[in-house]
Amino acid sequence: MHRHLISAADLTRDDAVLILDTAEEMARVAARPIKKLPTLRGRTIVNLFFEDSTRTRISFEAAEKRLSADVINFTAKGSSVSKGESLKDTAQTLEAMGVDAVVIRHGASGAPYRLANSGWIDAAVINAGDGTHQHPTQALLDAFTLRRRLTGRDTGLGQDLSGKRVTVVGDVLHSRVARSNVDLLHTLGAEVTLVAPPTLLPIGVESWPCAVSYDLDSTLPKSDAVMMLRVQRERMNAAFFPTEREYARRYGLDGDRMARLPGHAIVMHPGPMVRGMEITAEVADSDRCTAVEQVANGVSIRMAVLYLLLGGNEPAVTHARPSVSHHQPADERSAHTPFTAEEK
Repeated sequence: MHRHLISAADLTRDDAVLILDTAEEMARVAARPIKKLPTLRGRTIVNLFFEDSTRTRISFEAAEKRLSADVINFTAKGSSVSKGESLKDTAQTLEAMGVDAVVIRHGASGAPYRLANSGWIDAAVINAGDGTHQHPTQALLDAFTLRRRLTGRDTGLGQDLSGKRVTVVGDVLHSRVARSNVDLLHTLGAEVTLVAPPTLLPIGVESWPCAVSYDLDSTLPKSDAVMMLRVQRERMNAAFFPTEREYARRYGLDGDRMARLPGHAIVMHPGPMVRGMEITAEVADSDRCTAVEQVANGVSIRMAVLYLLLGGNEPAVTHARPSVSHHQPADERSAHTPFTAEEK
């Protein structure tokens, strides 16, 4: 693994498969009565959020606490950032406190990269979303959900997504989720098709490793998964389509369109959903929609990323309990491995 996780494009196929396989082991922790591992005991992680978030922030916090890390939550509202403090000064404040990792979400594209490469802070940096640029852990949890649903939990271990066809629909122009998914799914061997009105596709999209279509109905029968994106009005400064009704009619997923998907195909959404816009309540509440499952998988993926970045080189699971001296302190004994096969 690398020192930081800034972009999905930085991951090789082997990197991505390692994270997915580690997340499969971490997911088993959720089924245990006590959902705690001692892996990151004594490590301090700061969640540095300059933008509003529900799923991502809570998911990272849950992952960190399940790995026994000490967690500090930082939000720009109510902090010195609202008084004009720069990212550099905030970073140097965190460095003075001796943090081991920073999970950052920022409205400016490139802020996590700047933090990781500026020398302001000597800590691992994980990008939790930067502007319209990247959201690598979202792409990883989407790939994890795809592999589990389309290949199987056990049969998918060590496998990528070769041959799987994924259609991403909606506001690609403003979506860091779309960019990250195109990068990661291509790396894992999937065939990605972007479907959106021309005004919601970025300039230069033809150079991306994916196909582009303006017709949703023609792509649905050939899709193993369809990922619906929210129209991000908070990032829009112009009229990108005539009316919400027309957008929903041409690019929204309803029951009739869902019926055109192959029987095994799934419907994905990174959240938050705008019901009645890009997806109807009928589709959102159906068994084929994985939105809630994606949230659960997000905790496992983020546990895997944190473990691989901070937890050392030991495997996520050891199949025999290491021999320890009875004179060895209990804290030292429990810190060697995340969990053993006997404890699962």
